[in-house]
Amino acid sequence: MEIRQTALDGVMILEARSFPDLRGWFRMTYGRDALSAAGIDFPVVQDNLSLSKRRFTTRGLHFQRPPVAQPKIVHVLAGAVLDIALDIRPGSASFGRHVAVRLDAETGRQLLIPGGFAHGFCTLEDNTLVQYRCAAPYAPEHEGGILWHDPDLGIAWPVGPDAAVVSDRDCNLPRLCDLDLPDR
Repeated sequence: MEIRQTALDGVMILEARSFPDLRGWFRMTYGRDALSAAGIDFPVVQDNLSLSKRRFTTRGLHFQRPPVAQPKIVHVLAGAVLDIALDIRPGSASFGRHVAVRLDAETGRQLLIPGGFAHGFCTLEDNTLVQYRCAAPYAPEHEGGILWHDPDLGIAWPVGPDAAVVSDRDCNLPRLCDLDLPDR
Protein backbone atom coordinates (compact mmCIF):
# COMPACT_ATOMS: atom_id res chain seq x y z
CA MET A 1 0.00 0.00 0.00
CA GLU A 2 1.33 3.45 -0.94
CA ILE A 3 0.50 6.22 1.53
CA ARG A 4 0.74 9.88 0.48
CA GLN A 5 0.28 13.04 2.54
CA THR A 6 -2.16 15.64 1.13
CA ALA A 7 -1.92 19.41 1.51
CA LEU A 8 -3.56 19.09 4.96
CA ASP A 9 -1.54 17.57 7.78
CA GLY A 10 -2.84 14.10 8.67
CA VAL A 11 -5.15 13.67 5.66
CA MET A 12 -3.64 10.84 3.61
CA ILE A 13 -4.36 9.18 0.29
CA LEU A 14 -4.04 5.41 0.47
CA GLU A 15 -3.30 3.62 -2.80
CA ALA A 16 -3.71 -0.14 -2.72
CA ARG A 17 -2.03 -2.22 -5.40
CA SER A 18 -4.28 -4.42 -7.54
CA PHE A 19 -3.36 -7.89 -8.70
CA PRO A 20 -5.32 -8.58 -11.91
CA ASP A 21 -5.78 -11.95 -13.58
CA LEU A 22 -8.32 -13.63 -15.86
CA ARG A 23 -10.91 -13.67 -13.03
CA GLY A 24 -10.70 -9.94 -12.30
CA TRP A 25 -8.44 -8.53 -9.59
CA PHE A 26 -7.50 -8.76 -5.91
CA ARG A 27 -6.71 -5.75 -3.70
CA MET A 28 -5.84 -5.42 0.00
CA THR A 29 -7.97 -2.50 1.20
CA TYR A 30 -6.81 -2.30 4.82
CA GLY A 31 -3.48 -3.29 6.32
CA ARG A 32 -2.79 -2.41 9.94
CA ASP A 33 0.89 -3.31 9.49
CA ALA A 34 1.26 -1.06 6.43
CA LEU A 35 -0.33 1.83 8.29
CA SER A 36 1.78 1.20 11.40
CA ALA A 37 4.95 1.20 9.26
CA ALA A 38 3.92 4.70 8.12
CA GLY A 39 3.42 5.82 11.73
CA ILE A 40 -0.38 5.64 11.58
CA ASP A 41 -2.28 4.00 14.43
CA PHE A 42 -5.74 3.21 13.05
CA PRO A 43 -7.68 0.57 14.98
CA VAL A 44 -10.93 -0.15 13.15
CA VAL A 45 -13.77 -0.16 15.70
CA GLN A 46 -16.72 0.42 13.37
CA ASP A 47 -17.39 -0.22 9.68
CA ASN A 48 -20.19 1.69 7.88
CA LEU A 49 -21.67 1.61 4.37
CA SER A 50 -23.78 4.18 2.55
CA LEU A 51 -25.54 3.66 -0.76
CA SER A 52 -26.46 6.73 -2.81
CA LYS A 53 -28.88 5.82 -5.57
CA ARG A 54 -28.55 9.03 -7.58
CA ARG A 55 -25.64 10.95 -9.05
CA PHE A 56 -24.96 14.26 -7.26
CA THR A 57 -26.15 12.93 -3.91
CA THR A 58 -24.27 15.10 -1.43
CA ARG A 59 -23.62 14.07 2.16
CA GLY A 60 -21.98 16.20 4.84
CA LEU A 61 -20.12 17.99 6.01
CA HIS A 62 -20.22 15.89 9.22
CA PHE A 63 -17.90 15.47 12.21
CA GLN A 64 -17.74 14.34 15.82
CA ARG A 65 -16.42 16.59 18.56
CA PRO A 66 -13.72 15.50 21.02
CA PRO A 67 -13.36 13.46 23.10
CA VAL A 68 -14.84 11.09 20.50
CA ALA A 69 -13.64 12.66 17.26
CA GLN A 70 -14.02 9.98 14.61
CA PRO A 71 -11.02 9.32 12.35
CA LYS A 72 -12.07 7.41 9.24
CA ILE A 73 -10.81 5.79 6.07
CA VAL A 74 -13.23 6.38 3.19
CA HIS A 75 -13.34 3.82 0.39
CA VAL A 76 -15.67 3.62 -2.63
CA LEU A 77 -16.81 0.06 -3.40
CA ALA A 78 -19.00 0.94 -6.42
CA GLY A 79 -19.24 4.19 -8.36
CA ALA A 80 -17.29 7.38 -7.65
CA VAL A 81 -17.33 10.43 -5.35
CA LEU A 82 -15.64 13.75 -4.87
CA ASP A 83 -14.57 13.36 -1.23
CA ILE A 84 -13.94 16.39 0.99
CA ALA A 85 -11.95 16.70 4.23
CA LEU A 86 -12.30 20.12 5.93
CA ASP A 87 -9.96 21.14 8.76
CA ILE A 88 -11.97 22.34 11.77
CA ARG A 89 -9.23 21.86 14.37
CA PRO A 90 -9.19 24.93 16.63
CA GLY A 91 -5.80 26.65 16.43
CA SER A 92 -4.75 24.74 13.30
CA ALA A 93 -2.75 26.72 10.72
CA SER A 94 -5.00 25.21 8.04
CA PHE A 95 -8.32 25.80 9.86
CA GLY A 96 -11.13 26.20 7.30
CA ARG A 97 -9.09 24.72 4.43
CA HIS A 98 -10.07 21.54 2.65
CA VAL A 99 -8.81 18.88 0.29
CA ALA A 100 -10.95 17.35 -2.42
CA VAL A 101 -10.05 13.90 -3.74
CA ARG A 102 -11.79 11.74 -6.34
CA LEU A 103 -12.37 8.26 -4.96
CA ASP A 104 -13.73 5.50 -7.16
CA ALA A 105 -14.12 1.74 -7.23
CA GLU A 106 -11.86 1.34 -10.27
CA THR A 107 -8.70 2.76 -8.71
CA GLY A 108 -9.44 1.75 -5.12
CA ARG A 109 -7.94 5.03 -3.85
CA GLN A 110 -8.95 5.75 -0.25
CA LEU A 111 -8.80 8.81 1.97
CA LEU A 112 -7.71 8.73 5.61
CA ILE A 113 -9.33 11.59 7.51
CA PRO A 114 -8.14 12.18 11.09
CA GLY A 115 -10.26 13.47 13.96
CA GLY A 116 -10.75 17.23 13.86
CA PHE A 117 -11.94 17.26 10.26
CA ALA A 118 -15.43 17.53 8.82
CA HIS A 119 -16.16 15.07 6.02
CA GLY A 120 -18.52 15.06 3.09
CA PHE A 121 -18.82 13.82 -0.46
CA CYS A 122 -20.79 14.17 -3.66
CA THR A 123 -21.50 11.11 -5.80
CA LEU A 124 -20.38 11.28 -9.41
CA GLU A 125 -22.31 8.18 -10.52
CA ASP A 126 -25.63 6.50 -9.74
CA ASN A 127 -25.60 3.64 -7.23
CA THR A 128 -22.42 4.66 -5.44
CA LEU A 129 -21.49 2.54 -2.43
CA VAL A 130 -19.13 4.11 0.12
CA GLN A 131 -17.45 2.36 3.04
CA TYR A 132 -16.21 4.22 6.12
CA ARG A 133 -13.81 2.43 8.41
CA CYS A 134 -13.87 4.31 11.71
CA ALA A 135 -11.31 4.40 14.52
CA ALA A 136 -13.92 5.62 17.05
CA PRO A 137 -17.55 4.61 17.55
CA TYR A 138 -20.49 6.72 16.46
CA ALA A 139 -21.46 9.07 19.30
CA PRO A 140 -24.60 11.03 18.37
CA GLU A 141 -24.30 13.34 21.38
CA HIS A 142 -20.98 14.60 19.94
CA GLU A 143 -21.93 14.89 16.27
CA GLY A 144 -22.07 18.13 14.34
CA GLY A 145 -22.13 19.43 10.82
CA ILE A 146 -21.42 22.34 8.52
CA LEU A 147 -23.48 23.47 5.55
CA TRP A 148 -21.96 21.63 2.59
CA HIS A 149 -22.16 24.62 0.21
CA ASP A 150 -21.00 27.29 2.68
CA PRO A 151 -19.55 29.91 0.30
CA ASP A 152 -16.72 30.75 2.72
CA LEU A 153 -15.25 27.28 2.27
CA GLY A 154 -14.45 27.63 -1.43
CA ILE A 155 -15.25 23.99 -2.22
CA ALA A 156 -15.67 23.37 -5.96
CA TRP A 157 -18.55 20.90 -5.73
CA PRO A 158 -19.56 19.25 -9.03
CA VAL A 159 -23.18 20.32 -8.46
CA GLY A 160 -24.97 23.39 -7.14
CA PRO A 161 -27.49 23.52 -4.29
CA ASP A 162 -30.47 23.46 -6.67
CA ALA A 163 -29.50 20.17 -8.36
CA ALA A 164 -27.91 18.27 -5.45
CA VAL A 165 -29.73 15.43 -3.71
CA VAL A 166 -29.34 16.41 -0.04
CA SER A 167 -31.09 15.43 3.18
CA ASP A 168 -33.22 18.02 5.00
CA ARG A 169 -30.81 17.76 7.93
CA ASP A 170 -27.78 18.61 5.79
CA CYS A 171 -29.60 21.53 4.15
CA ASN A 172 -30.10 23.11 7.57
CA LEU A 173 -26.60 22.82 9.02
CA PRO A 174 -24.83 26.04 10.10
CA ARG A 175 -22.06 27.73 8.15
CA LEU A 176 -18.54 27.34 9.54
CA CYS A 177 -18.48 30.96 10.79
CA ASP A 178 -21.63 30.24 12.85
CA LEU A 179 -20.36 27.02 14.37
CA ASP A 180 -19.57 26.96 18.07
CA LEU A 181 -16.05 25.53 18.21
CA PRO A 182 -13.91 25.93 21.34
CA ASP A 183 -10.66 27.95 21.18
CA ARG A 184 -11.42 29.56 17.84
